[in-house]
Order: sequence, then C-alpha cells, then structure tokens
Amino acid sequence: MAETTLTSFEGAELSAFLGKKNSTALEKAFGYTTVGEFLWHFPRRYVEVGELTPISELPFDEHVTVVAQVVNVSQRQMHSRRGFIFEVTVSDELSAGGQELKMTFFNGYQARTDLHIGTIAMFSGKVGWYQDHLQLSQPEYAILDEASQADPRPIPIYPASAKMPNKRIRDLMGLLLEHFTDQKLPEFLPRELLRTHHYPQRHQAFLDRHFPKEIKHAYVARQRFAFEEAFMLQLALGERGRQLGAQKAIARPPVPGRLADKFDAQLPFSLTEDQLVVGEQISKDLEQAHPMHRLLQGEVGSGKTVVALRAILQVIDAGGQAALLAPTEVLAAQHYASIKKMLGKLAEPGLFGEGEGTGVELLTGSAKSAHRREALLGIASGETGLIIGTHALLSDHVQFADLGLVVVDEQHRFGVEQRDALRSKAVDSVPHTLVMTATPIPRTVAMTVFGDLDTSTIKRLPAGRAPIHTHIVPMQLTGFRDRLFTRIVEEVEKGHQVYVVCPRISDTAAEQGVLLASYEDSSGQPMSVEAMQEMLGGMPEFAGIRTEALHSQLDAADKQATMDSFARGEIDVLISTTVIEVGVDVHNATLMVIMDAERFGISQLHQLRGRVGRGGLPGTCLMTTWLDADHPSVGRLKTIESTIDGFELAEADLAERKEGNILGVQQSGSRSTLRELSIIKDRSLIEQARTDVGRLLADANWGSNYQGLLSAAGNWLDESTKEFLNKN
Repeated sequence: MAETTLTSFEGAELSAFLGKKNSTALEKAFGYTTVGEFLWHFPRRYVEVGELTPISELPFDEHVTVVAQVVNVSQRQMHSRRGFIFEVTVSDELSAGGQELKMTFFNGYQARTDLHIGTIAMFSGKVGWYQDHLQLSQPEYAILDEASQADPRPIPIYPASAKMPNKRIRDLMGLLLEHFTDQKLPEFLPRELLRTHHYPQRHQAFLDRHFPKEIKHAYVARQRFAFEEAFMLQLALGERGRQLGAQKAIARPPVPGRLADKFDAQLPFSLTEDQLVVGEQISKDLEQAHPMHRLLQGEVGSGKTVVALRAILQVIDAGGQAALLAPTEVLAAQHYASIKKMLGKLAEPGLFGEGEGTGVELLTGSAKSAHRREALLGIASGETGLIIGTHALLSDHVQFADLGLVVVDEQHRFGVEQRDALRSKAVDSVPHTLVMTATPIPRTVAMTVFGDLDTSTIKRLPAGRAPIHTHIVPMQLTGFRDRLFTRIVEEVEKGHQVYVVCPRISDTAAEQGVLLASYEDSSGQPMSVEAMQEMLGGMPEFAGIRTEALHSQLDAADKQATMDSFARGEIDVLISTTVIEVGVDVHNATLMVIMDAERFGISQLHQLRGRVGRGGLPGTCLMTTWLDADHPSVGRLKTIESTIDGFELAEADLAERKEGNILGVQQSGSRSTLRELSIIKDRSLIEQARTDVGRLLADANWGSNYQGLLSAAGNWLDESTKEFLNKN
C-alpha cells in the first residue's frame, strides 16, 4: 500500500497538477517531469522581511536586504572583456526623501528580463562602493506582488533560469502544494526516530522547506531531509552487508607449519602493531564460511602489501588460489618483483619437504603468447597459487582451479564491473575480497560508499621510513629556479636518484620552442616530459647525468625496461608523468620534483611524494609553480607543504573537490547523487543515521514492523545506484 501511495503522487506527471504549458516549461528548464523531481527543487536560501534595512541607513561592506521599486534601468558594454553590465536604480519607502540605490548585474540576462521600471522586489547582497555611491553588485532578488509584500514569511530563493525565474517557480510550487495531504506523502521513517531527533513528518517538512512560516522551520526541514537520505543510504548498505553475510564461501583457516608460518619466520623485519592487528582481523575473516569484504587503507609505504601477502598465503595453505589485481602493468610488475623477493624460495613450487612453495605468476596484456599459454595452464591446474595481473586477469581465457581470495590494489582505479568480473571466476562459492588503497578515505566517505565493507587502517609507518620534507618553489624568482636545478645535480652527486614529474607528455613544436627559448619568463604552458628532457640535456651542469623519460604512450616493454633500469640505478633522473604515482618502489630515490604542481590534486601530490624516502634515506619533495603566492591554487600546495598526514589531506581534498557523485562513477565535481545530504558538512548526522540503522537491523524482522520503510527502501535507490551498491 505504501509503495502505491509513494509512486501515485511523487511519481505522477507534473502536467496532472500544473497543466501542460507549465509542466513543459519546467521540463525545458530543469528536465523535471514528475511531482517528486520538482518537489526536491529546494530553495538555496531565504530572505526575510525582518532583515530589511532602509537604503538611507545601509552599512558599508555588510550583507543587507532591501525592498524597493525599480525607478531606472540601463545597459552598457564592458570595455575590458566581452559582455555587458545591466544597471538598476531602486528607491524604497523606508527612507525619507526617496533615497536611491544602484544595482549592477554582469551579463544580467535574467535581471534584464525580470526588472523593469515599476517592479517591486526584495534585493539581498553585500554593500559596496562605486564612483562615490553605494551599490549592490550581483544581488539576489525576489520579485514581489501585493500578496507577498503583505506576507511576513521568509521568501524562498530558488535555483532559477532566464526562462524560469524565481517568482514563477514560487508560484508553480505554491500551486503544486495546494494538492498536498499527508496521505499523498506518507511518512516512512520510524516515528520514534522523528520524535527523538525533533524532526517534522515528511508532509510538513516539504511545506516548511518551500514556504516556511519562520526561517528556523526551513533549516529543521532541511536537516530532516538530509537525515532521511543518510538513513536510507545506511539502510541500503546495512541490508547489503546482511546479504553478503548470508552468502557462502569456503573457510580458509590458518594451517600451522605451512607457507604463512614459514614466511613470517623468514621476514627480516618486525611487523608493526597496526600490521599485526589488521592481519589478525583479516585472518579471522578468512576462517569464516561467508565471504570477507574488507577495505584495507593505509599511507603510502605503510606495509599493506605484506599484510595482503600473509592473507594470500593463508588461503593458499588452505588449498585455494589468490588473484591480485593492479591497475597498471608497471604496478603489477612491481608487485610481482617485490612479492617474489619477499617470498624467496617459497615462490618456487615444490612437492616434497622443506622445498614446498607455491607458483607465483604475472599476467598482463603485453605478455607474449608462449608465456601466456604457460601461465594460463598453471592457473587452471592450481599449480600457480598467486596470480598477479592487470585487466588481463578478467579475460574469459583465465580459468582458476579454486579462486579463494581476490585482492584489488588501488581500488579507486577500477570500475565495480571489473572487480565483479574477477570475483565471478570462482566456481562453486564466492571468494573472499580484500580491496586496498593508499589514498586515505575520509570517514564520512567510507561510511557512505564503503559502508557495507569492514574497514581496516594501517596508520603507523614501518621502522626505517624516513621523513619527507616538502617545499613550494616559486619559479618566477630566479634564485629559487636556479637552486631547483642545482638541487637535482647535488642529489645525483650524492649517489641518489631523482624523479621529475610533469603534467603532460609532449608539446606542439611551437609550444616547446617557447618553453626552451624563454623558460625564465614562462607562466603559460605547463612543462612536458619531452621539453624537460631536452632542457636538462642542454644544461652544462647535467652533462654526464643519465636522464630517461617514462610515460603512458611508451609501449609496455619499454616502460618496464625503463623502470627496471631506474630500479637498478642505471638512470639518475627519471622524467615522467604520473605513471609513477602508485606502486613504484625505488629505495635510492630521495628527491621528487613536481613541475607546475598546481595542476595536480591534493591526493595526487601526496601519492607522488610518497615515492621518495622509502629506503631509510630522508626524502624531499619540491613543488614548483609560476603562480603568485596569493593565488587560490597555491593554497592547495600550502596544504600539502604543511602536513604529511594523509587522512588530514583526504579531508582537505574532499572539501576542495566537493562531493561528486559518490554513489556512481563520477569521482569529483559539484553534482551529487545525494540532494540534501552533504558528506562534508553532515558528518555527525551520517554517524547518527548509521547508529540508528544498526539498532533497526538488530531485529531480523524489522521489515514486518516497518512496512512503509521497507517499501520506501525498495524505491529510494534508482536502478543504476542499486547496481553500483550490489557490485561494490
């Protein structure tokens, strides 16, 4: 019954309530076709009559609201750039003598349409000063009629367009709300929760959000809808977690005296406390007859690979196989080399006594046919216990004898479909899954995107990891610029190696000519790998220094050969793009130079600098920029310079990039699947919803007690989001 009620009103066509002409206009302006879509077109702010200030008493540099009548309008072209300025002069009744105030709108197409001589409107903005008079620049406004002038309630300011101005939206919303009843918008959240948190019921919350009697009612309604989204999302994730727990997996308990124990015995270092705790969590998960779904996050170099390898060996000891999926061939090869080195003789398959080990195989898209056939045979027969590879592992030709564990490294580089495709290769049961990331995930994101995963975190770095010192290099200052190149030479002369990262691979001939001819005056084109390599080759101080380029346009064999040469110390300076961002582990590399660093995000910069200081030698990261110190993008670099705490930086990165489509494929930007809930601002609300859902789900029969909620939960997520959560 609840489901029918929900779909009959919120899913109804707008034309049934607003008429064909109005509904067509809303569809053209915003794409809305149903009642529910328009209902969620909430005001972005409100202005109150109680805020009104007479024009004669306007305070400079403060935010004010005035009700005034338009007495003059004019338009003039801008001189310095394309476009026009629309000027409006208004007068109010609150000021003695008919005091006037000017408003300016840059490219004010909508204002030109709305504001005519005689129009009465409420204007809200910050008071500025221009040519000896006060003015409001780009003010928000709401056109008033006689009814709204007499109404003391706050006036909603909606996201609007030229063809669908604010007043028309208000009128259409008022017309729609005339059809409101609590039967048409039934409450589905548990009533006891609403009482506990002092939230209005859903029907009243929509009324308060659009046309509040007092401003405080609007903000309580906003809080209620944000909580509703948080609660429904946590409920979906909680139910997903319960479903996962009901799936069947083969238990893979530890087998004393086998590979895992032998590996621990031969480790040349002691595991950190974090590694031991997380390792125990994973081990207990693997002992269960339902699949592990765990997220392992940790700083760059925190030792996640060792923890994952111990889990892999536990599964192999119990008769299963493990697959490690890496996003690039460079990272896959790096994992293969480091794991083979850590395992030593344990990576050699044997049949008897002390020589018993397991096959470790690398499978990438560039593998030669003969090697591929041999690798596929070992995987299918079960002789190969650990398979490390890229997307090539997803091929239909790859068949496992008994896939018991899937490890996904740098999980954000893969789509959910790819991870799901690998898990589906287990024949008779669901494999255990461990996803790893070196990009720390803010707690609110972990709760909203990975809420159905158990999360383990390694925060402490292993002994021997030296500190990394980070500095901004202002390239417009000659002394700093010269010192940068001298610093590279000095590091090489000490016997160390250097990364130089550029934001792009190549330039046109003209661009490269400009860069090489007048780099000391450059503030336009970003540095490329090719230009940097040629520039260093032309500097006398770099004579005898071995430089090489690495980027994504090289074929796989050349990329691997270059990385191998750098790892062996045969290259002094590696000039690359961000292809070295993840997984590259060269202990002798001590200096990271990031050219035009403002072109990279916070998370990327943190990942890049994590490539140095990995061998016990102090690391240095130099971030170059041609921007002035007060440029907003330099603020991002200052954030990186100020801390090496990846979790603190993850929060800063989230705030800068905004929330993006956190439930889908879009990774950043201002548009979010969630309409009212902010994972940045609503941390405590999300945590409260998670607690409330936990209490609800403690009762296995909650659906029979809350049938309206059960029905709403089925309708709340669209099909694409359901698919994302089901595969994630």
